[in-house]
Amino acid sequence: MASRALYSPRHPVLKKRDDFEDVLEERRRSSDLRYALRCYTPTLYKGLVPCKASMLKSIVLQSDHLQYVIKQVSSESGDSAECVAEEASLILDEMAHRLQLSTIRFFAFTLSKAFKRLFRSVCVNEEGIQRLQQAVQEHPVVLLPSHRSYMDFLMMSYLLYMCDLPLPVIAAGMDFMSMKFVGEMLRMSGAFFIRRSFGGDKLYWAVFSEYVKTMLRNGYAPVEFFLEGTRSRTCKSLTPKMGLLNIVMEPFFKGELFDVNLVPVSISYERILEESLYARELLGVPKPKESTSGLLKARRVLSEDYGSMHVYFGHPVSLRSLAEGKINRSQYNLLPRYIPQKPRVDTHEFLNDAAFRLVRIQEENMVLKPWVLIATLLLQNPDGLELSFLTEQTDWLRHLALAFGAFLDWPNHEACSEVVSCSLALHRHLLSVSAGHVQLNVTDAPQDETTPEEAVFHRAVVVLSCASYRNQILHVFLRPALLAVAMQSANSNRKDDVYNCFNFLRNMFSNEFILCPGDSVQDFEEACYLLMKRGVLQVLEHEIVMSASGHSTLAFLCSVLDPFLQGYQVVCRCLCEETNENLTEKEFIPAVRSFALKLILAGRLKCCEALSSDLQKNALAALLRLKAVRKVKV
Repeated sequence: MASRALYSPRHPVLKKRDDFEDVLEERRRSSDLRYALRCYTPTLYKGLVPCKASMLKSIVLQSDHLQYVIKQVSSESGDSAECVAEEASLILDEMAHRLQLSTIRFFAFTLSKAFKRLFRSVCVNEEGIQRLQQAVQEHPVVLLPSHRSYMDFLMMSYLLYMCDLPLPVIAAGMDFMSMKFVGEMLRMSGAFFIRRSFGGDKLYWAVFSEYVKTMLRNGYAPVEFFLEGTRSRTCKSLTPKMGLLNIVMEPFFKGELFDVNLVPVSISYERILEESLYARELLGVPKPKESTSGLLKARRVLSEDYGSMHVYFGHPVSLRSLAEGKINRSQYNLLPRYIPQKPRVDTHEFLNDAAFRLVRIQEENMVLKPWVLIATLLLQNPDGLELSFLTEQTDWLRHLALAFGAFLDWPNHEACSEVVSCSLALHRHLLSVSAGHVQLNVTDAPQDETTPEEAVFHRAVVVLSCASYRNQILHVFLRPALLAVAMQSANSNRKDDVYNCFNFLRNMFSNEFILCPGDSVQDFEEACYLLMKRGVLQVLEHEIVMSASGHSTLAFLCSVLDPFLQGYQVVCRCLCEETNENLTEKEFIPAVRSFALKLILAGRLKCCEALSSDLQKNALAALLRLKAVRKVKV
């Protein structure tokens, strides 16, 4: 480490941000019915005619790959090939989409009505749409949206229909199949349904992968799936899942496609519809089962104001360019294309690296609203702040975030006090303003009617709801914050000592945040550059020295990571003090939650975020990776 220069001054050019257009503006002025029934003639890849569901099914079932697996499964199970083929056909019937324009038009009409009630504006980058229109004509397209809400996939299809782009086929969980009528309507609008897990079911995997690859190889429609696999209950980006990404890349690896365009899409909400629901799930309340009756009951959200929404279509990433010099595709010529192959080590590393970088692009293109700054400050000051001081601190934090490259949507020509007041009004359910003092609503539960445990639960719901907004900006502050904590912990100004501490923290939090594998030195250099540019510290040849004016910035950055450090400490203390050696994985979360609750009730812990199951799982994963604990099958 000492032989390599950790910091090299560089002057990155700030990325030009695309202009946005409010797509609801026109909807408010014209007929939704006329819009839904308009002529829809999307330009398709190579001018193809859309494939009928029956033809697509025939192509998949007759493919060499699936026929090969059917023979394998038949040989292993002793069932006849005809029986296995029939099972494959049933799997495909359960899975496949059946796109119908009439259903699309129905959704276009109803979603127009709903979105106009829910959102003040839905802003989309025009240049991103133009890039996508070009991309779908050149090569097969894979859409990779961020996933913070059920609204994500509905909004994606709505926007593509609005912009006369081909509608995507969307990977969806089987949960929606239990919803009467709604499940089938989603299927007819492009959703294909897959089981959450299918482990060693060779036949299911073969049908699923061949179905996706057939869509991609023939360019019938863009394929859409969520790299994170599921909705993020914390509104932090989740560690990407590799399964579907491997499937969509395989036709390129095997030379069946010249290129594939991967399009990261960042969807940002000023106020999240599932905000309170997510907080309760993190505190152990079971997730409500998807149902049509539940959907109808949820219509009361239409009376709420959810502010604005931004959808940013990123630059299409060429898989061919991404893989150049990293993947030797000739290795795939050693076996016939239809024979399944496990990804080699270099392929797996490439997949992992590509997935993390795509999620980072999603993060960087997230449009952040002023409330994320206010939420960050209120969480760091649980006793509240005077409104005037909160306004002053929000303005300071805005300039810090912009200096670190945040994509901040701050109203032009408006006083900071006005911006803060508008944000507080939109999120008034989370806070109270009294005599010019602003504080989170952590004492709203009627004390005479609740137990101490229920009061803590109520407080934790508010804190975790607020944290879901602070989490949206963590990627901006993360690397400088890791450096700030490292400088505090190292008790040394030596660059190598600070780097070693930084690297340990980065490794410990690699499940908590998106930190690209192998990028430790680059992340350290980036943190040094940002803080040096801000005048917080000086980076010398062998030392890192804090400037006289850097104390407040470093203190803020340390506070950003403090809830996570406290949460991890609680997990460690629980494992050391409270549990026996035979704690099962299923018992782990309830045990840590109970331990943290006892500390809070005893006044020995004030951090309600330690109750979050997401944080607790990430802490366990870190301890396993660092070999502080071990998992044993019993």
